[in-house]
Order: sequence, then C-alpha cells, then structure tokens
Amino acid sequence: MVNALRKCPHLVMASPDHSMYREKSRLLMEHLSGICPDIEQVSIDECYMDYSPIAVQYSSPEAAAAYIRDSVREKFHFTVNVGISDRKVLAKMASDFQKPDKTHTLYQEEIPEKMWPFPVSALFTCGHSSAETLRKLGILTIGDLAKTDPVILESHLKSHGRSLWKYANGIDDSVVALVPSKAKGIGNSTTLSSDALTEEDARKVLLSLCESVGQRLRSSHQLAGQVCTEIRYSDFRNVSHQMPLTVPTASPDLLLESAVSLFDELWDGTPIRLLGVRTSKLVPEDEPVQLSLFDYTTPRSEKQQKLDAALDDIRAKYGKDAVKRGSFV
Repeated sequence: MVNALRKCPHLVMASPDHSMYREKSRLLMEHLSGICPDIEQVSIDECYMDYSPIAVQYSSPEAAAAYIRDSVREKFHFTVNVGISDRKVLAKMASDFQKPDKTHTLYQEEIPEKMWPFPVSALFTCGHSSAETLRKLGILTIGDLAKTDPVILESHLKSHGRSLWKYANGIDDSVVALVPSKAKGIGNSTTLSSDALTEEDARKVLLSLCESVGQRLRSSHQLAGQVCTEIRYSDFRNVSHQMPLTVPTASPDLLLESAVSLFDELWDGTPIRLLGVRTSKLVPEDEPVQLSLFDYTTPRSEKQQKLDAALDDIRAKYGKDAVKRGSFV
C-alpha cells in the first residue's frame, strides 16, 4: 500500500465492509443452492458443486458453468470463476486459472499441460513454508513435485508431503460434503439451448425440472405445499404464477400437474428462453397432513411415493441414468 501511494498520491482507499461481504456470500450460496442441490461451501466465496444431479438440464458441464456465471453476473453484478473436473482438488486448481469471469477444465489427462508448469507454491494447500522446503530440494514446479518419490517428500514434510504429491498427480477421492439446507423453498430453472416453441417442448422441460425438484425434496425429507412456474420469453419478459397444493408432496408427477396448469395460464405463445419450477411452504415429510373426505389424491400419492423411493434407490445404486422416462429416451 505504501508503494501504491508513492506512485499514486491521490489514490482513494476504501475500508472493507465485512458485513456486506458476508451478506453477499450468503445470497450467492443461496442462489447457487437453487441451481444445484449438492453444494459444499468451503470459504466465504468458494464452494464445490456436484454436477451429477443437474446433468440432465444441460448439454455439458461447460454449459452449466456458463449459466452459473451469467446468472451471478446478472443478479449480483459481480463475476465468478468456475473450475470443472471430476475431482475436487482439480476443480479448485482450475478455478484459480486465468480470471475474471472464466470457465476452465482440468481433467486427469490435462494435468501435465495445464497444471504441472505452475510453480509449486500454486498447488492447493502448499503454503510458503512447504514451498520453501521443496525449493531447497530442487522441486520448483508442480510437475517436479508430481515426479518426486513420495517417500522423500514424507521425510521432509511428513504426511503433508504425501498429500501434496497426491494433489500434484490429481489424486483426490473426497466427495462433495453436503450441508443441510435451511432454504424456505426448493426449485430449479434452466435456460434453453434453443427457444421452446410448443407446449409439448415446454412440458418436457417442466417434467425434467419437476423430477429434479422432487428428488431434492425427497433428499431433504421435505414436502412442498406450493408450486410456482416461471417463464422468461425470448424478448426477456419474465412472468410467474404460483398455486397451493391440496396435499404437500414431493412427487414429480403431482408437481408437474400444477406446473403445467400454471404454464397454461401464463404462456402467451411467445418463444420461451427459460423455464423454472419452484416450491415453497415446505414441511417435514413425516408431519401429519390434514386430509379431506373429498380428496381422492391420497391413495395415488402413497403409491407414487413408493415408486419414487424405489426409483431413488435404483439411481443411487446404479447411477442417475439407470432409469429414464420414455419421453427422455
């Protein structure tokens, strides 16, 4: 700062506003949780997100990253970097590549070209002291570290030496550690790669969104008492409408019924750029529900719950694509 003032005596210095930073962080994480259900916040401005639950919504991880960056820029007027990989440490390293407002990939086969040339001090968790120890050993780059016998590293840096060696080689089997959400609502939206022009096109998107929202509701052991459908037209007009449910549910089929009903009320025939489905008035799944003598949805709901639970178990065991609806094939 002293050098900066020497070069620019009229420099205006502003004190940091930590309370505002914390609030922006809270709002950002809340926004990201609305896009992806599986999120792990690791610092005030960093988090890991598991792409798997939302893969059906996007053509590629890069497309999802572009939507995240665009939505953050539009909503908060600041930028974020997104790192993409199948391992957390590599996603973290990729996010620190060229900034700002960039998306970078770093997969295993890309490590030698993209990561190894960096100085060892750039490696995740390699602090100044460790970097200095490695420098004395002639280990200057991440590539040098990756090719060093881990036994030698352990003799100088103990267990941290082996951890650094693993990271330099892209070895990381940790998973996204989910933090229970206290959100007042659960929803999902998607910007379409090409505008939806027909009700049939829109219905397929709404079904996909309702499946995602339903899965998130069941994962959090909650039921939704209200559904909202959101439309953004190709001319960027936004419209939305919501309706209460007779009985709280996490069933994608029952959510879809309401979402489509709302869509029919809203759509004016204009090409659709974005569709969203959001739920609110959440209640625990084991909370007693007041039933009506004239409510005929309950037996169907119970059967649907068993079916949804069975599908969740199959997908958890064999992967999300183990069971697909015919309309998605």
